[in-house]
Amino acid sequence: MSVITSLLGKKKTIIGMVHFPPLPGAPLYRDESGMDCILERVSSDIKALQDGGIDAVMFCNENDRPYSLSADFSTIAAMSFIIGQISSEISVPFGVDVLWDPKAALAIAKATGASFIREVITGSYSSDMGYWNTNVGDLYRYRKLIDADNVEVLFNISAEFASSTDRRPLEEIARSVVFSSLADGILVSGPMTGLPTSREQLYKVKNAVGDVPVLANTGVKPGNVSELLEVADGAIVGTSLKEEGLTWNQVDSARVRNFMKKVNSLR
Repeated sequence: MSVITSLLGKKKTIIGMVHFPPLPGAPLYRDESGMDCILERVSSDIKALQDGGIDAVMFCNENDRPYSLSADFSTIAAMSFIIGQISSEISVPFGVDVLWDPKAALAIAKATGASFIREVITGSYSSDMGYWNTNVGDLYRYRKLIDADNVEVLFNISAEFASSTDRRPLEEIARSVVFSSLADGILVSGPMTGLPTSREQLYKVKNAVGDVPVLANTGVKPGNVSELLEVADGAIVGTSLKEEGLTWNQVDSARVRNFMKKVNSLR
């Protein structure tokens, strides 16, 4: 049984995104709205996802644009505070993603009781944020240091908003990451938020890593979910569950219900 299937107890796991509004310290944050507005928005999205039958949720500072490769204290504090405030409302497993700081995500996960993190943890990239390097060995030693071995690590091996400097085929990278980096799961992304990867690419990666779960990480929607889940073990879904299908809008519970109805018919 795959790690993700074991964690959530379902096949074709769907993880719904809870995108935070801009947080304190981010360029788009508005002081007049404050933390109360963020709390209200996150609580509303959690309710809509859970009411729609989602399997799990993941918190992410998606609107802290332009992104940084190192989270500041205000980001970590704000995300931890909000998740802590609404923890009693969460009835499904949850994860954390901090763009783009794996240690910050792991620290928040440890503090809030999250089950997993999603990050770009291996490789180097030419990106919108400049040159992007990673250090998976350092992250795993940090996980041991803070006693967070129970927090699973989902490796995004095809970073959005970036191009890998590694010229190996993606399936070779996936096989290598599973062998050398102790990946709990592999994520395959499109070029940016809301854009899908291909079934062919998912197939190559899944064929390369065997029993390790592979999830489609971006651009999954009702029109392509059947095709992608023929290969992938699950998906992380954000944009297509939002009102009008726009990334920055609130989660639409009707969209979640319709999406999960289609997923359940595939299980």
